[in-house]
Amino acid sequence: MSDGVVIREVRDPDDPAIAGFGRMQRAAYYAPETLIPAQYIPTMLERDTGTRRNFLVVAEIAGRVVGGTLFHWLAEAGSGFSSFMGVDRDVRGRGIARQMHEERFRVLDHAAGGRAPGVFIDVVNPTRESADELQRERGVGSDPWVRRRIFARLGFGHVDIRYEQPVGGPHGGPLTTLDLLFCPHDPADSVPTSLVVATMQAYWSPWLGQTEARRYARELESRAHGQKLLALISPVPPQ
Repeated sequence: MSDGVVIREVRDPDDPAIAGFGRMQRAAYYAPETLIPAQYIPTMLERDTGTRRNFLVVAEIAGRVVGGTLFHWLAEAGSGFSSFMGVDRDVRGRGIARQMHEERFRVLDHAAGGRAPGVFIDVVNPTRESADELQRERGVGSDPWVRRRIFARLGFGHVDIRYEQPVGGPHGGPLTTLDLLFCPHDPADSVPTSLVVATMQAYWSPWLGQTEARRYARELESRAHGQKLLALISPVPPQ
């Protein structure tokens, strides 16, 4: 807790902070239609398949949700994946993202029953955004270069492999405007290819099905060209 900011894990599916998180993420992100709607979160928090657990951590000031991160422990892969992390624009620059990131690791460590190796997240690469998408970013006070600099300060590196989200792009094809980032729990300049592939297969499986998730994970693996380790490079592209 600092400056009146309370960071906490939301466990109760009836917690009003879930609705507050939904309002915050819609206001903070330029493409809210791509986010997991808040009404699904109560069911997600209750569901524990043994292979996947879902978590929500929020930041509050005087009971108002001003930040949050929705993330997952993927037991089959042995890693974490973050679906969203954001902070209200009027309280940015106060270290709230770092506090949530630290709490996220604490939660993941508990879920892992030890020390989680790290957490993945996919983020927009502004050099591949259209002019309209960049304008939408500016409309909500968002800057994709600043966002990636924040992830860099938190310890994330860009996994040096061409990354595609299987669906969500033009005409239902793959979404190619994203990069995959990884924050190792302990400092590292690379990540095992096997961890990257296993993580994405586990993350994609609930919405693609096992067969399709495996196929897309193998496509991702093929882009490593046999490398056992993938470099973690600066997540901030040149402007």
